[in-house]
Parts: sequence; C-alpha cells; structure tokens
Amino acid sequence: MAGTRKVTVSTDAHGHTAGWSEAPSAPATTVPPDPTAAAFFDVDNTMMQGASIYWFARGLAARKYFTTGDLARFAWQQARFRLLATEHAGDMSQAKEAALAFVQGWRVDDIERLADEIFDELMAPRIWAGTRRLAQRHLDAGERVWLVSAAPVEIGRVIAARLGLTGAIGTVAEVVDGAYTGRLVGDLMHGPAKAEAVTQLAAVEGLDLARCAAYSDSANDLPMLSAVGRAVAVNPDPALLRQARERGWDVRDFRTGRRAVRIAVPSTAAAGLLAGAVTAGLALHRRRHREA
Repeated sequence: MAGTRKVTVSTDAHGHTAGWSEAPSAPATTVPPDPTAAAFFDVDNTMMQGASIYWFARGLAARKYFTTGDLARFAWQQARFRLLATEHAGDMSQAKEAALAFVQGWRVDDIERLADEIFDELMAPRIWAGTRRLAQRHLDAGERVWLVSAAPVEIGRVIAARLGLTGAIGTVAEVVDGAYTGRLVGDLMHGPAKAEAVTQLAAVEGLDLARCAAYSDSANDLPMLSAVGRAVAVNPDPALLRQARERGWDVRDFRTGRRAVRIAVPSTAAAGLLAGAVTAGLALHRRRHREA
C-alpha cells in the first residue's frame, strides 16, 4: 500500500473537527452508484472481533517493538475500562494523552506499512463474516461504505482498503514532514464525535442521512446510530441491545456461546483502547531510547 496520507479534515460551525480518508482505490463494481446513500460501520467487535488497535499492538510486539509484558498490561487496561464503563472527563483526557503517546514520532508510511502487514497476520482472520456480508450488500447496491473508528485514521484506511470499502473515519493526528507530532487534530473519534463526523462527511459528500445506515456493537455509538435513517446493532452490548429493542432497530449477533464471552476482551471502549495505548507508546519510546 502507498504511504501517501490523504486525510480530509472538516470543522463545522460549532468547532467540531472530523477527519476521513478514502481507501487508495475505489471498490470495483458494475452497479450504478447511489450518490446519496451510504453505510457507516464501527470497527471493534462490529466489523472485527476485538479491537483493531490491540491487534496492531500485538503485531508490533511480535516484531519486538515492545515486550509481551507490555502487551499484557495493554490488554488489562482495556479490560478495566470495559468492565468499569468509565466515561468521565478525566478518563477521556487520559485517552487523548494515550493517543498522542501511541503515534508520536512515527512516520505515516511506517504506520501504514505495518498495519498492512499486521492486517494479514492478525486482523483478517478476525473479521466477522456476517458483518462483512452486510457491508457487501451496501456496495452491491452502489452505496459507499465507511468504517468509523477511534483508531488513527491511517489504520482505518488500511482496513477499509483491504476489505474493499470506500474509506475510513478516524482519529486524526497532526503530521509534519511525514511524521506524527504528538498533537491531535480535533478530538478522539469516540461517542458523539462519530455522529458529528458522519454528519460532516454527509454534508461534504452530498449524502442524505435519512437514506444512510449505521452499524455498531456499543451503546457509546448511540449518537451515530441515531443520526441515520437505519440503525443496526451488531453483536450488541447489553445497553445497546436494550436500546435497540426499545427503538425497533435491527439486531444482528454473530457470536455464539463461549466464543461470545471470550471476545469481550480486548474491549471496544474507545477510551480504554487509547488509554491502554499509553503502555505501547511508552514502550516504543523506551526501545528507541535504548537503541539511540
């Protein structure tokens, strides 16, 4: 995959900033395009079993960027946030610091190259076949399909490209001379920020949100699910399942028995994922310091 970063950043009248990136090549289709309809898919435990950033960290650990002990602490931190469902301002502040620690100093082309390799090794086997079919139905109808993730937008872009989707909405980190500065552009792509980003993209791309669909496993994504005409709960957590039943939303659950219990960790809580990334980021910096 080419390492050229092509991220569109948009700020609305309320100062909310969103970023998205199209996949390197558009999905091949002979179906006439539908210019006003699209589908938006959450990634972690919706499109993929577990968390994309966790699998990325595992791939880095296999390449000796940090230790298995660091990875274990990363996973524990994710589980802690998942079980406690912490969403206070302090936790989100910690999550933002984690996002910065994770990408600071890295070159964009290195992130995309490693994500491309790690997708084949660890992510591809964990794509939910059922969710992938749902996405394909939208593509077959001529609609665009976007991933929406708290992970850095470059990682989402790689996943979208490998799945043949349109592109990804994600957390945007500032880049200068091809390297991440350690500062975010806007906020983490989490909770209400996802709905804001989807709304901004729809305005730019000419989408009619009433004709769009959104898919997620988490009640954290209720704002995004509520922003579109058709919401679908995929592998829902208990809070989202209750909301889906009350609102008459479709529910699709591709988990079975003990398998459903096992995939609850790594977590899908965006704050937990990125807070856990502090460990990975610090470990990477420690390794670089030793090698300097």
